[in-house]
Amino acid sequence: MRETCRRLLGLIPMLLAAPSWAQVPPGTPENPIGSRMRHHVATLATGLAHPWSLVFLPDGSALITERSGGLRAFREGKLDPKPLPGLPAAYVDGDGGLLGLALHPQFAANHQLYVCMSMGTAEANGSAVVVARYGDDRVTDARVIFQAKPLKKGNAHFGCRLLFAPDGTLLVTLGEGFDYRDQAQALDSDLGKIVRITDTGAIPKDNPFIGRANARPEIYTLGDRHVQGIALRPGTKDIWFHEHGPRGGDEINVLKPGANYGWPIVTFGIDYSGEQIAEHTAQPGMEPPLFYLVPSIAPSGMEFYTGDRFPEWRGDLFVGGLAARALYRFDIEGDRIVGQEILLAGLKERIRDVRTGPDGFLYVLTDSDDGKLLRIEKP
Repeated sequence: MRETCRRLLGLIPMLLAAPSWAQVPPGTPENPIGSRMRHHVATLATGLAHPWSLVFLPDGSALITERSGGLRAFREGKLDPKPLPGLPAAYVDGDGGLLGLALHPQFAANHQLYVCMSMGTAEANGSAVVVARYGDDRVTDARVIFQAKPLKKGNAHFGCRLLFAPDGTLLVTLGEGFDYRDQAQALDSDLGKIVRITDTGAIPKDNPFIGRANARPEIYTLGDRHVQGIALRPGTKDIWFHEHGPRGGDEINVLKPGANYGWPIVTFGIDYSGEQIAEHTAQPGMEPPLFYLVPSIAPSGMEFYTGDRFPEWRGDLFVGGLAARALYRFDIEGDRIVGQEILLAGLKERIRDVRTGPDGFLYVLTDSDDGKLLRIEKP
């Protein structure tokens, strides 16, 4: 009930909002743009139970996680009707379940698949990373290589996006558990952090808080709320991520080791009750957002388009909107977001993930009991 009320309250500011969805920090012009390119949306698969993450395999097939606990294969244009066995059981409730996916950078050789999921019980649970071997349409040798600490009570805000950085380390986004927001500032807690581990779960020797008293060595950034999108900007070593804000205050940030992104001390949002969370939107020693959104779109999924089917979109940033029920495209010039376009709003679907496919088209997952895999094509 609490989760349902929280999401309904999150819709209120959007219903009252002016047509422009985004606001930006001072000095950055706001520039909503119209559609530049015609496109067609093809439905490739239906019947997915709250799909959450999508990865493409070297042979062009794809794997999809369902928050309900299933790992599904999409190959030769068809969704396998049965989930693939072999992964440990996830704690499935509220935001929790089978969530993020990533392939090892040398997947073609080692077949290592990484999955982020919530594990535990209603009274004691947390985000965990599992590595397994995927080959011959089977998942084998699954083992947990990371478990966020401390375990918590409740079913909200697990984060759980995965990204291999250019140096081969694995970045794991961890939510603050909703009711535990103050732990986002605590270095003895993984809640509200982005952590950095090796492909085996070990701690990289150059992590920023190694050697600091009472600090967990895996922590890479702090002050994060509920990160559900992280992506490498093509042609650079820069990693961007977004923060799922409260009632307003979604953020797009650039990842910096050791940085404090402020939650809940600074925010552009307010609480779902309408009460003020923080007195300030900025504070010395805390990293300001590159871009923020008021009201909230409830972002999930994040991708820089790298295909050749839509040349005018190449290098643009795409972000799914859950509460907004749309896909957002952001124009980037240099290190600034200078414009935005709202796509797929007519579908009225919660957009959970977005990926560039090996064919150059853009693929989207919709989040519902009858979730869909969509492909954005040229008409």
